[in-house]
Amino acid sequence: MSDYLNLVDFLEPVSTAQLSDDQGYREGQIGKTIFVFEEQFPDLDGAQVVLLGCGESRGAGQRALSTAPDAVRKAFYNLYYWHTDVTLADIGNVKAGNSLQDTLAALKVVLRELMSIGKRVVLLGGSHDLTLAQYQAFAADEKSIEAVGVDAIVDIHIDSPRRADNFLMELLTAEPNYLKHYNHLAFQSYYVHPRMLETMDKLRFDCYRVGTVKEQLEEMEPVIRNCALMTFDISAFASAFAPASTLSPNGLNGEEACTLMQYAGMSNHLQTLGIYGFDPAKDRDDLTAQQIAHMLWYFVDGCSRGNREVSLTDREWFNEFHTIFAEVDTVFLQSKRSGRWWMQLPDQQFVACSYKDYQQASNNDIPERWLRAQERP
Repeated sequence: MSDYLNLVDFLEPVSTAQLSDDQGYREGQIGKTIFVFEEQFPDLDGAQVVLLGCGESRGAGQRALSTAPDAVRKAFYNLYYWHTDVTLADIGNVKAGNSLQDTLAALKVVLRELMSIGKRVVLLGGSHDLTLAQYQAFAADEKSIEAVGVDAIVDIHIDSPRRADNFLMELLTAEPNYLKHYNHLAFQSYYVHPRMLETMDKLRFDCYRVGTVKEQLEEMEPVIRNCALMTFDISAFASAFAPASTLSPNGLNGEEACTLMQYAGMSNHLQTLGIYGFDPAKDRDDLTAQQIAHMLWYFVDGCSRGNREVSLTDREWFNEFHTIFAEVDTVFLQSKRSGRWWMQLPDQQFVACSYKDYQQASNNDIPERWLRAQERP
């Protein structure tokens, strides 16, 4: 307990009695097995995934704390626990500060401490600008990272008074900047000014339209695999699949969102995942809460699959392919366990890629993913 005293100062415990029905949880349900901060702070030594709530929504113009974290918990705890190799813990909610900045500072401290002891943190928001605290937890240690955001909108509306509408500008242009690369998934063109995308492209950041994500879902796995930080705004959903997402009738469906979460869990780089923008007051029959709970279940499933992957240094577990394209001699690796692919850059580093990239290289075409990696500073 003494190791976590500093964390407890920033946290409020979970009341599981308010989350379950009168019968409690059945044997095999997540609520029966997860280590929860109720009266005593849980021992995190064996925990691989740590849930953390933060209902701070002042960045989206809301005065009251969002009840979204507990709504998602209620749905998640009722799911069945299949992945016994992934130990789960829930350390409650970050206390609200006197100001938005106070809450962000407290959240950064908690995230930084958890990541420093090797925990993967799933953050249940709150508004999307809490992503800044996720990033600042890395920046405080001067760690350069790649990040991915799933959102129908690119949040760089500098004229908006709401921080949730423009936090990406701060994230992408902060000095000193430790964001090595940013990927934006599932944006919807009619909500995004063309000049925003031009700006993103000039910065060598990659943006994928929602149609591209839906049509080439497997190609998103390498994008997510490289990232240490991921955020998901529920505006990315078509409203039919998440009733609390009222932005658009178009967007991702439930299965696609769950697959993206599974990819996130499989990544051995990902350290923090945030899910934002859920307002339970706009939900219908708790369907959005259940949708997010299913996403969490698939994230844990991905963690279990990722546990079975081996290091790239153990070459006996990889098929190795030497190829030459455009007079470039390079190596592709394919995992015998997961089937995932990596490609070697001129600096001899390996980056995540797909079978499609290998096929292009084999046909003497330069894979776009290889080119984009070369263009980055």
